Amino acid sequence: MIDVAIVGAGVMGASVAYWLTRLQPGISVVLVERDRSFAHASSALSASSIRQQFSSAVNVRMSLFGAQFLREHAIAFNESGYLYLGCDFRAVHAVQRECGADIVLLDKASLEKRFPWLNAAGIEQGSLGVSGEGWFDGQGLHSFFLASARQQGARLLHDEALALAPGGVKLKNDVLQCRAIVNAAGPWARALAASAGIDLPVHARRRTVFVLSCPAKLPGCPLVIDPGGFWFRPDGEVFIAGDEPKDDADDLPLEPDYAEFDDGLWERMAHRVPAFEALRVERAWAGYYEMNLFDQNAIIGSHPARPGLWFINGFSGHGMQHAPAAGRALAEKMLYGEFRSLDLSPLGWERILAAEPLVERNIIG
Repeated sequence: MIDVAIVGAGVMGASVAYWLTRLQPGISVVLVERDRSFAHASSALSASSIRQQFSSAVNVRMSLFGAQFLREHAIAFNESGYLYLGCDFRAVHAVQRECGADIVLLDKASLEKRFPWLNAAGIEQGSLGVSGEGWFDGQGLHSFFLASARQQGARLLHDEALALAPGGVKLKNDVLQCRAIVNAAGPWARALAASAGIDLPVHARRRTVFVLSCPAKLPGCPLVIDPGGFWFRPDGEVFIAGDEPKDDADDLPLEPDYAEFDDGLWERMAHRVPAFEALRVERAWAGYYEMNLFDQNAIIGSHPARPGLWFINGFSGHGMQHAPAAGRALAEKMLYGEFRSLDLSPLGWERILAAEPLVERNIIG
């Protein structure tokens, strides 16, 4: 019998495996993954960005941990920042600054001076990450976790987890007996939890990312979050962008919705940045957000009804950046019975069972 079976070898499962085998050498860990190409994994389809601009202190601290992890392990990291546009960020700014995030507030005149390509009409204030925010090599981070975990003794098993059985995981071809199970199945975690009689409020919601060309350059362009719900950032010689979808049903096919761009996104982007009038769609892709509809925050920890069943789900679009911190925290909780590096107890099952949401207001898309 193995010590820990982790269902899902995307970035979250790989992070847990990395930290378990690093913190306790010799522990037997098996990662169960049905798609060795990771073609549909949320980690492979992410825009791989990182920010400290959250409304919940626990999320700010996880991002600070993540940024430092990227630097220490030489994961390519472009610290060009996030720029939130809106009216009044003072309340969330206080939370972020108290946690040590390097965020500044800019009035309308400062925005127009710093970003001359930006149309600040209707904007009263901007919130800009000066350091520790931007975008990074998400596949590089995933590869680091997975390769390191295997070097440290974790085993990758190519199989499909069908259900959680007593004392193990029912696979397509076998039953994997184990002492503990980690549900790291991302957008598919809800069905897996249901097989154990647990209602996990995590739903697979499709998000389209557009790759756009534009002859104009935008000097010093960060990742911009517009109050209208869309975002964009440079990506080498092109831009990538996304929007809040009009159709947000569960489990939509992973096919890009090109109509989102033509039915309003282009017009709104060109309003905010006049040079974007010349935007052209080069291609697009779609991935799933694993949306926690209860409060848009992650669920990390064990369920009281199943102490040996651990969860690391529902990151609602910010999983890549939080994978280093979340994986370490869950490994600590499993091994030591407590969080040691970061206290992630606010993200446990307790607030869900008590119907006391910890709402994250700064959700993108």
